[in-house]
Amino acid sequence: MQLELRHLRVICAIADAGSLSRAATTIGVSQPALTAQLQRVEGTLGGQLFRRGRLGVTPTPFGQFMLTRARSILLAVDELITGTGAHESRPDVARIGGYVTPMLSGLLSRLFKVLDMPITVHTEYSPRLLLDLLASRRLDAATLVDYPGNELPVVPSVGMHLVATEPVFVLLSSSHPLAEEEEVRLADLADDDWVISPPDGVGWPECVYSACRDAGFSPRVPHSMTEQAMIRQLVAGGHAVAPCQATVQDGPGVVVRPLAGTPLWLRHLVAWRRSGPLADRARELTEFAAEAHHEAIGERPHYTAWLARNGGVTTPR
Repeated sequence: MQLELRHLRVICAIADAGSLSRAATTIGVSQPALTAQLQRVEGTLGGQLFRRGRLGVTPTPFGQFMLTRARSILLAVDELITGTGAHESRPDVARIGGYVTPMLSGLLSRLFKVLDMPITVHTEYSPRLLLDLLASRRLDAATLVDYPGNELPVVPSVGMHLVATEPVFVLLSSSHPLAEEEEVRLADLADDDWVISPPDGVGWPECVYSACRDAGFSPRVPHSMTEQAMIRQLVAGGHAVAPCQATVQDGPGVVVRPLAGTPLWLRHLVAWRRSGPLADRARELTEFAAEAHHEAIGERPHYTAWLARNGGVTTPR
């Protein structure tokens, strides 16, 4: 049997009802038919989803695993089916998206103070996806990143402003032999394992591999993930090094160091939908984003020290 969306809805309905009989009534089928369908789904998935008892059914650990993913899939599909989402008919709602950076959090803290409308927040790893969400009217404004030479495309319905161009640094274990250096040569990391986040649709991590090739090596990358806490844990344990935003903070077991010669750069942008509720506040969005980014720099000694050594240079040479 091929798993379909209706099967995921059945799984969720059973979990919500807490019994096969109540779920059957909700769905509008007989209990024997629902039981048979559940058995086919379990056979397809290769595991038992629910434990049956006198008081009803409860998810097994495998069932809870599947339910989490089923609900996520159904939510995403429902958003696609409803097009622009539940807030399209409410122009008084500001839908803010972003690639997770201190600039996004700082922008949001300012917007919550000044906007006289509700705000919803949606983050994504891919800046290209965020741009598509703006163009398709699913977001009203967003913070984005891209890379010199791999800039995001121009979209007529979306306004965009460059807030800052900054270097990409490297995250090291505090016990790494180079942790005490003021700057680290990329070539000196050739023998390290790397943890690098997966492609984001606008040139990452291709720009990292290109810079490493220019430095004379191909990085050994046994780890790929986006979860920052896990990346920091791997690095702190001495299991890998990782490229990182310059505004990443030092922390227990890890240090942030600039790369000598600055072979990698990142651009921070703010974007808005030209026909959206924030279009007339584009200048304010840009100013708030710039303030938030500047504030983050001031809280990162490794970044302010780099700026001082480089005469405040914020563009690739």
